Amino acid sequence: MKKQKDFLRFSAEAPAEFLDRSVLATQQLTNGLQTGKVMQKTEDYWHMLGPGLTTGASDDDPSGIATYSQTGAQFGFQFLWLAAWTFPLSAIVQEMCARIGLVTGRGLAGNIRVHFSRRILYFCAVLLFAANAINIGADLGAMAKAVQLLNPKLDFGILVTGFAIVSLFLQIYTPYVRYARYLKWLALVLLAYVFSAILAHLHWSDVMTHAFVPNLHVGKQGLILLCAVLGTTISPYLFFWQTSQEVEEQILQGKTTLAERRTATAPADIKSMRIDVWSGMFLSEVVMFFIIAACGGILYTHGITNITSAAQAAEALRPFAGNATYFLFAIGIIGTGLLAIPVLAGSSSYALTESFRWREGLYRNIRQAYAFYGIIITSVLIGLAMNFLGIDPIKGLIYAALVNGLVAPVVLCLIVVMSSNKKIMGRWVNKRSTVVWGWLITAMMGLAGVAAIYALITS
Repeated sequence: MKKQKDFLRFSAEAPAEFLDRSVLATQQLTNGLQTGKVMQKTEDYWHMLGPGLTTGASDDDPSGIATYSQTGAQFGFQFLWLAAWTFPLSAIVQEMCARIGLVTGRGLAGNIRVHFSRRILYFCAVLLFAANAINIGADLGAMAKAVQLLNPKLDFGILVTGFAIVSLFLQIYTPYVRYARYLKWLALVLLAYVFSAILAHLHWSDVMTHAFVPNLHVGKQGLILLCAVLGTTISPYLFFWQTSQEVEEQILQGKTTLAERRTATAPADIKSMRIDVWSGMFLSEVVMFFIIAACGGILYTHGITNITSAAQAAEALRPFAGNATYFLFAIGIIGTGLLAIPVLAGSSSYALTESFRWREGLYRNIRQAYAFYGIIITSVLIGLAMNFLGIDPIKGLIYAALVNGLVAPVVLCLIVVMSSNKKIMGRWVNKRSTVVWGWLITAMMGLAGVAAIYALITS
């Protein structure tokens, strides 16, 4: 009788228990599928990232970091809004450059050579080479100083020479597939600046108050820094690098001839490019935001208002923000330098070799493109020499900023004209809104260049 009751109770409870287990198993399966989908989407997104990510990340080179640090130290949170406002502007420009490369199968200098006066091209390419060489010198010095922050006993000369050699070795002897992958992962070092600001324990309510609303009540020094930030963010070397890297990616996919690269560009390629470009520039502006916030919240509030290098910014932050912020700041300088120097030297080489129709491209080896790699080597060696000739890197960067202020509006004008020409771009010609924004950005950079030159001359 007892066995019969137990059997009846088991029979009544079994369906409920089985149902509970089934629901649990279904939930686990659903969660697993959702996790799998998220992981797959993350992986797909990572694969979409390439030239746009590395271009955006290289925008935050050690010289740029010094500019952002000085902006925060001298004016606190007053210029934080620049990050939010320059993000769409820089992304629009870089997207136009990338689209030109994808559709025409040529780099930016190659397109300017075909469609405009060569005198304009030679003028821009030579000035770009000079400005980039100065930037490379400043970045090499900043990287060496950053290592000395971590280990003061190491010799500056050995460090700066070592970084120059490592950079050249990566560009010359590393196959492009692997080299592009290195640059992509190096871009993630920029997150060090996000973490450094978070660890600095800022007053985030005060930070967010200044994050979006422009404050234009600035004097002459504020005007110079405003122009410097714009020049660092929307810089000519980024235009040439972005366009040529899109071509390199096409060649990597097997489109080795100009005719193959000029075949109809698929909408999926344009979509992937836009995600890549906007992601890269978003990362760039987020890092700018956190550097200005960290230096504004710590250095400005403690009366440290004069920062002349990224390494000095890291050192100045240490007593107030702690060792973690200090080390992250220093490591970020080294990583961004390793990323930016190849981009600076490479953009100069693309501009000059395409101007004179010499063989170019990182997909070629040094025996196939002597001139291309020769320009890269020369750029880095000039930058290296600057660190041994007693040339003031800060003055050098001022001159580089002036040169970029002259070159940027000219090149931007050519970019807008080409990307708005249906004969050149076909179905991927600029939309009317993009044309309007393109000309506004060009005018803004022209005014910024004139204002910076005037402020420096009269200071």
